Amino acid sequence: MYFTDRGIEELTDRRGEEEVSLTWLAERLREFVDLNPEFETPVDRLATWLARLDDEDDDG
Repeated sequence: MYFTDRGIEELTDRRGEEEVSLTWLAERLREFVDLNPEFETPVDRLATWLARLDDEDDDG
């Protein structure tokens, strides 16, 4: 288990039953980057990866 999995597990445990829109998630990511600008690149990469998950043109 990676160290970051702890946060993912906490998210699942605490909020796993909730449903949210992608707009809501995007706003939370923007807020996070505003508060933590040093994480702009990883958050941008995560958002791009999520946005392109279903792209058939992407091999991987």
